[in-house]
Amino acid sequence: MGSHILAIDQGTTSSRALIFDEAMKVVGQGQKEFRQHFPQSGWVEHDPEDIWESVIFSTRAALKQARLKGEDIAAIGITNQRETTLVWDRKTGRPIHRAIVWQDRRTSDICNQLKSAGKETLVTQKTGLLLDPYFSGTKIKWLLDTVEDARGKAEAGELAFGTVDTYLIWRLTGGAVHATDATNASRTLLFNIEKGAWDDELLALLEVPAAMLPDVLDCDDDFGHTEPEIFGKPIPIRGVAGDQHAAVIGQACFAPGMIKATYGTGCFAVLNTGDTLVRSQNRLLTTIAYRLGGKTTYALEGSIFVAGAAVQWLRDGLKIIGKASDSGRLAIGADANQDVYLVPAFVGLGAPYWDAEARGAMFGLTRNTGPEEFAKAALEAVCYQTADLLDAMHKDWNGHAAATVLRVDGGMVASDYTMQFLADILDAPVDRPHMLETTVLGAAWLAGQAIGLWPDQEAFSKSWALERQFVPEIDSALREKKLAGWRDAVRRTLSG
Repeated sequence: MGSHILAIDQGTTSSRALIFDEAMKVVGQGQKEFRQHFPQSGWVEHDPEDIWESVIFSTRAALKQARLKGEDIAAIGITNQRETTLVWDRKTGRPIHRAIVWQDRRTSDICNQLKSAGKETLVTQKTGLLLDPYFSGTKIKWLLDTVEDARGKAEAGELAFGTVDTYLIWRLTGGAVHATDATNASRTLLFNIEKGAWDDELLALLEVPAAMLPDVLDCDDDFGHTEPEIFGKPIPIRGVAGDQHAAVIGQACFAPGMIKATYGTGCFAVLNTGDTLVRSQNRLLTTIAYRLGGKTTYALEGSIFVAGAAVQWLRDGLKIIGKASDSGRLAIGADANQDVYLVPAFVGLGAPYWDAEARGAMFGLTRNTGPEEFAKAALEAVCYQTADLLDAMHKDWNGHAAATVLRVDGGMVASDYTMQFLADILDAPVDRPHMLETTVLGAAWLAGQAIGLWPDQEAFSKSWALERQFVPEIDSALREKKLAGWRDAVRRTLSG
């Protein structure tokens, strides 16, 4: 058996692969971006073949950089963008439509109809989620209702549904395994998180045939072996978790009360609540943090749809920066006397507002407002949204999370400017670890410990290392003034 772990991180805008050695050090990596499709306003799609090809390219690039072959890999871990929905033909393996991405808002009408029928309470009670286009269930219904002959084929057992992890497992195993893990299942609107199983009442509500659904396994379960021709030998797939859940693991947030926030295309803050299923009173999501050895650990999650995507907007939309890392430098030069707020509701607002119809807006513009102020507003918007999430968490967790340090990861946390403002606006320490690739590390740890190559939870927790802690530097009066301006901007942006 090999002594390395291959971790696949299939994200919203690119696929990445990292190879870790026995000491949990990265020895090779590869990455490939793929095209985003926007067929209508608020619609976001991916070509499944682009996803697959980018994964294969990235894994082979990582192997090449590490100067390794398939025989050197002991196991594979997979982490993925969640809620993105694929449906494919079981016989041919061909998708019936492009993948509908988690950001997509086309099923707003379906959600509104179900809300009007009084169904949201039922859905939330069983799944911990809200009726929002974000989740997979209404995307499946849309596909079955829209694609010709899809519903009949699905009812006949000819179609398979999967989030991205399931699709990759299917492809990697040559169609031998149709499975997902508990974390991805918990994001579909179809999974009863208390019972740990697909829910017949929810399937009937969204008109999704049970025959389409994958088996639900633990995060460190046996997900089959890859086809020999892909890597030169069969490799076991032994770890799977949705990206935010993998980041909880990678940040070693195993104890109740610990919080991590990941800043990628969106931002996702997750509070570990242990074996307690906390039902949010503040429009956060109750979800499964991870399931290991048949034991479920729960969490509260707040989702921000646009974080790094706001920086991409500065680069690709406004073209005021050449690369993402320029945003912090530009923001430092902003006029401190201008209070400019960006509410980045490009695809609606997530927690705690959950307004699918809201759209982005900027407030406080003057004749002197320029690129510097735009960059500052984009970065600060991420921090304000995080403050909203943590405030809701503190209320739901009866104040237990109030003193918790925030562990951060993802591309945006490399910006000292952004992390300092985050600490300032939260009035709490922000810890940035040495290992920023915590999402992919979590997937790797699941696979590595499953085969006995990597340490257990306790030893892995001790390996977490701090790179820098950011502490608050502004006074409470200025903080409250800034937060009040933000709340006013959000109020003006909401659709209701």
